[in-house]
Amino acid sequence: MRVTLVLNASFEPLSTVTMNRAVVLVLQDKAVVEESHPALRVRAAAVDLPVPRVIRLCRYVRVPFRRRAPWSRRGVLVRDQHRCAYCGRRATTVDHVVPRSAGGADSWLNTVASCAEDNHRKANRTPEEAGMALLREPFEPTPADAMLLALGRAERGALPEWLAAPAA
Repeated sequence: MRVTLVLNASFEPLSTVTMNRAVVLVLQDKAVVEESHPALRVRAAAVDLPVPRVIRLCRYVRVPFRRRAPWSRRGVLVRDQHRCAYCGRRATTVDHVVPRSAGGADSWLNTVASCAEDNHRKANRTPEEAGMALLREPFEPTPADAMLLALGRAERGALPEWLAAPAA
């Protein structure tokens, strides 16, 4: 599934949407394509459109300021690049470093991506109690970093020049 970055009319990143949703916004004249895939196109009877990577809304949308990226299981898997925090293999589940039964919360700093085997082996214990070391410590991404990770672009250098520059 392709993911498209949505920019506000002022070029501020807002969110990511599916390619289908991005095409609908462009066809309804609610957005314009700022960057597209070079060789991919969407074709229909009366439509020939490049597949959008980045779209910009035509009208400004006022968004309340967010200091923190909202926590989600999908967000943890994306943050950890679908790699197990214990063995480095492909992760399919989310593990709580401090188990929920011991007061651990659903938070960025208490959850890591994990493969099913390691999640089952750790069970209802802390990594120290289970004798399992974390390969990397969990961290809380900024909202902008969470959006870049969702796009599959780990660093700002992967963005176009006009978008990677910080707002003045």
